[in-house]
Amino acid sequence: MRNAMNILVSDFDGTLTEHDFFELVRRRWPLPPEQDPWNQYWAGEITHFEALARIFAGIRSRPGELEAMAEATGLDPNVGKAVQNLKDGGWEVVIASAGCGWYIERLLKNAGVAVKVHTNPGSIGSQGELLMTLPYKDKFFSDTTGVNKLAVVQDAMERAERVAFVGDGRPDLEPALLVPPQLRFAHGWLAQELEARGESFQPFQHWSEIAEILTRC
Repeated sequence: MRNAMNILVSDFDGTLTEHDFFELVRRRWPLPPEQDPWNQYWAGEITHFEALARIFAGIRSRPGELEAMAEATGLDPNVGKAVQNLKDGGWEVVIASAGCGWYIERLLKNAGVAVKVHTNPGSIGSQGELLMTLPYKDKFFSDTTGVNKLAVVQDAMERAERVAFVGDGRPDLEPALLVPPQLRFAHGWLAQELEARGESFQPFQHWSEIAEILTRC
């Protein structure tokens, strides 16, 4: 049953942050192209989850290094105020990410942001690696990305009058196409793909800009 609530479903890496955590990891612990899990994913050889899990498993960090790397992703400094403004304006914010909860939840907590997060759990291993696992108990479980973002948006559309979506990557394409163009926010790969398909969307540079737009409409 729908109510008067509005819901914003948002990606995290590269959307709420300036940089993707896994890209920082790839730069710090590079692999030959033929061994790079991300290249294997783009070639269709492994799933998105498998690619990130293997990249993270290859980390050999010193104490505190991953915490610093998480901060280096550049979370929007205005995210706390933006989320509060959205809540005050009748918007619920839901994070749906194919990344890892280890750094996502840490960054949001440090920013004083309390929202629902659907993502892959993770922990630091004995060699300083990040061990990411599938969220089998999550309502929106996916064996390819961990979280089925399309299902998250579909659920939101059953509960709310208006649903907006914001993202930047390949797993964001289907959920982005599900919402109206005026509530579809994109940049990066997602923006390029939508343009190539002739699909309208709202471009943005910083996540907090979206809050300003949604609270005005």
